[in-house]
Amino acid sequence: MKKLTIEQITHAVNGVLLEGNPVDEITGISADSRKVEAGNAFFPLIGERYDAHDFIGEAVEGGCRTVILSRMAAAEQVRRQFPCLNLNLILTEDTTKALQDLAAYYLSLFSVIKIGVTGSTGKTTTKEMLYWIFSEKYRTARNHGNLNNHIGLPLTVFSLPEDAEAAIFEMGMSKLGEIDLLARLVRPDIGIITNIGTSHIENLGSRENILKAKLEIANYLTETGMLIVNEDNDLLTRDNVRGDGRYRVVTVGKTGRSDFIISNINDFGEDGIEFSLEHKEELQTFRLNVPGRHNAYNGALAVAAAVSCGLTMEEAARGLLKLEITDKRLSIKGKNGMKIIDDTYNASPDSMKAAIDVLRATKGVRKIAILADMLELGENSAAFHAEVGRYAAESPVDLLIAVGDQAKHIAEAAGEILGEDKVRYYKTKELLIRDIGSMISSGDVILLKGSRGMAMDQVVRKIMEMN
Repeated sequence: MKKLTIEQITHAVNGVLLEGNPVDEITGISADSRKVEAGNAFFPLIGERYDAHDFIGEAVEGGCRTVILSRMAAAEQVRRQFPCLNLNLILTEDTTKALQDLAAYYLSLFSVIKIGVTGSTGKTTTKEMLYWIFSEKYRTARNHGNLNNHIGLPLTVFSLPEDAEAAIFEMGMSKLGEIDLLARLVRPDIGIITNIGTSHIENLGSRENILKAKLEIANYLTETGMLIVNEDNDLLTRDNVRGDGRYRVVTVGKTGRSDFIISNINDFGEDGIEFSLEHKEELQTFRLNVPGRHNAYNGALAVAAAVSCGLTMEEAARGLLKLEITDKRLSIKGKNGMKIIDDTYNASPDSMKAAIDVLRATKGVRKIAILADMLELGENSAAFHAEVGRYAAESPVDLLIAVGDQAKHIAEAAGEILGEDKVRYYKTKELLIRDIGSMISSGDVILLKGSRGMAMDQVVRKIMEMN
């Protein structure tokens, strides 16, 4: 991280220096008192169930000498606790907002290409694609793991290498206004929307409101900025995303009207996919070593961003070949002659169907789908689950196992097509774990998927531990 002075920090967070030296410098940022290091500035954040002001002393004991806080009583306490230390104590109104404001200031010190990625599904995969493609030409950084919210994204900003030339920021949300906050912080040069599905529809009420929330990524694009969308998604039409016309809209899709035209998708199951992309009379074939036909769209979005930033289609193809699957996202593992498709990170109707497509394309003796509840789907949850059940049954699968309260609708809908002998229902994953060994055998291909709150990775672990 680039060094920041106490004076810079105080100004950026609109704070008051209670005590300390304005010319002192910090070399890192931490919001976790257990991981703080010497030279760090500590931000004690306040959550619904915790107040990290209680752990300022622990941070100081860990070597921290700069604290940005919002409790005067906490400042007085740390002074009494460490009277002989030269501390920098900065008082601000809200430590979370201060963290965000400092991240925005810090990012303004860089001259980098900034790309923001959002969408109902495919955000993380597209982010990783962008990272590997842009790394062919630029010193590139991106969020790690799921650091894509109002706290994780600012922390990502502080991890940028000093020589960064491009930065890829995944932006997550569950309600209106959250993407706007992240876009204000990043002020991307390019925004990407992968698709508009039904994730978080319980909070937002409709897909139209989900579109409105995702379009907040374009709020800070300028006339030189660009919004790239998957035009084959029914809500991501040019008219819907054009805004006031101050930025350029670039589209990908399988129809001839898109700026980047997708064609010739070949699905090799667990061995990945191949697809062609046409742009301005140039045709390039791309190979991905990760499964899923839907990834042709994610790849096309990433390529479109890369070409707009000076990379060639050939360079983009080389970068995509280096992509590796992220853990718990269509990760295929082997055990006792079985193939386990671990897609337990999260779930929505669209991502469920995409995972079922991967199951169908993967070679094996029997195809088994273990599908758990999809959360935050609101009043239409039963219908969405039934839709997934029918889709799995029509794929078809040899055995469908549904897990959770809402997943009973998956089982009921699938049973009407497959017959009850090919469908099992478990109210909890614990009951499934008890029986799973008797239902699977060598040669099976087993898909496991559900919302993160269902913790279906525990079932994956059980299968991987079986002798």
